[in-house]
Amino acid sequence: MNKLTRLSLDTAPLSPIDTAVAPPVEWRRLRAYALMLVIDAVLVHLGFALGSFLHKGVWAEPKTMLAAQTLLPVFFTIALYNATYGAHGLRNWTYAARRAVTALLISAALLNFVAFYTKSNAEFSRGSVTIGLLLVAISLVLYRRLIPVAVQRFWNGRTANQLVILDGGPDFPLANADIIAASAFDLRPNSDDPFMLDRLGKLLRHQDRVVVSTPRERRLDWAELLKSMGVRGEIVSEPAHQLGALGVNRYDREGVTTLVVSTGPLGLRQRIMKRLFDTVVAIAGLILLSPLFAYVALRIWMEDGGPIFFVQRRLGRGNRFFNVIKFRSMRVEKLDHNGDRSTGRDDDRITRFGAFIRRTSIDELPQLLNVLRGEMSIVGPRPHALGSQANNKYFWEVDAQYWQRHCLKPGLTGLAQVRGHRGATEKESDLTDRLASDLEYIAGWSLRRDIAIVLQTVMVLSHEKAF
Repeated sequence: MNKLTRLSLDTAPLSPIDTAVAPPVEWRRLRAYALMLVIDAVLVHLGFALGSFLHKGVWAEPKTMLAAQTLLPVFFTIALYNATYGAHGLRNWTYAARRAVTALLISAALLNFVAFYTKSNAEFSRGSVTIGLLLVAISLVLYRRLIPVAVQRFWNGRTANQLVILDGGPDFPLANADIIAASAFDLRPNSDDPFMLDRLGKLLRHQDRVVVSTPRERRLDWAELLKSMGVRGEIVSEPAHQLGALGVNRYDREGVTTLVVSTGPLGLRQRIMKRLFDTVVAIAGLILLSPLFAYVALRIWMEDGGPIFFVQRRLGRGNRFFNVIKFRSMRVEKLDHNGDRSTGRDDDRITRFGAFIRRTSIDELPQLLNVLRGEMSIVGPRPHALGSQANNKYFWEVDAQYWQRHCLKPGLTGLAQVRGHRGATEKESDLTDRLASDLEYIAGWSLRRDIAIVLQTVMVLSHEKAF
């Protein structure tokens, strides 16, 4: 019985993981931000309408309201970039008020600058606009003062998901946090068991902050593990240099200091941009390629009458399992669900039509469905089968940084693929080369780079290493 066969006996979680921690608050925060945007828009319009009434005796004088409507998109743009709408602002009203007023003043200055050079200042009443800006600033501050009160009343003060994992270290009663024992879920930081990593990944899903309290001898293992999970991870005390700490957090109420050892690679705004890009491209791809899908499905069925799709469990974001979908290219009786054997040239397992769709990368196209389901991205590190090996070693045995590539969603294509690092992994360098590209991509993500990689992928769909 090989290692993965033994591991497969461990598929059942030890505890009801899905109910072990509080439900995510991320969507709750997004709804709050959307409501804040609407209310801010209303306050701007009301402030300018009242300003024109106080100055000219005319409620909502048209030219004054035109100034408000011109100001609003500039205000929203600046506010979104200076974190006016952020989790910290839901807790700290003075911080939120400063950010909102700063965005208002900068947008007003820009509006006046543009109006000056377009010689349109005279079209606006300076008195009405000035009074309107003052009223808007006051209303924004008063509104921000009410937000923490509402958060405390309706959300019990919880604006973020926080998880404390106790693994033999001192107790850490973090306010508004869930606390679990590592032993209750058989979490072992020094283990390369993918099924244990999947359990941990499920526990850490949607977490904004994870704090681990563990003895000194296990802290380095936890630090490396948290770096692969795509979350903000902290460890209670330890020399910063050895753990590769990114910062220090002091919890004065708890009387404890922690070291920040990992952060999610993308912020909320970046994740929204990437998800929108993924959704648009996936929907467009499925529509445009639907005739090709139908043709490929028919050819696969005609060749041997077997299933059209091949579904294989792979590791995704946060080291959590998901089922990747491909067009079946191998004979039914020789399907390799674990990926124990790399595909080679003239492989006896591959059907005649399967060789064609593998050579042209058409077999990967059903993963657009994985993208729509939120399990994958258009661009990211390619997901690997559990049994994948290089030089007779599992990938994580070749390089300990391997798990870190899973802090982002896996991609349909990636930087490694457009650089030619694809195909069988016969040598250890076949893995380490693509791992270096994956980590480079994660460290320097941008939407522009995603678009560039997609365009480059079109040029390398057919390649000599595809067999």
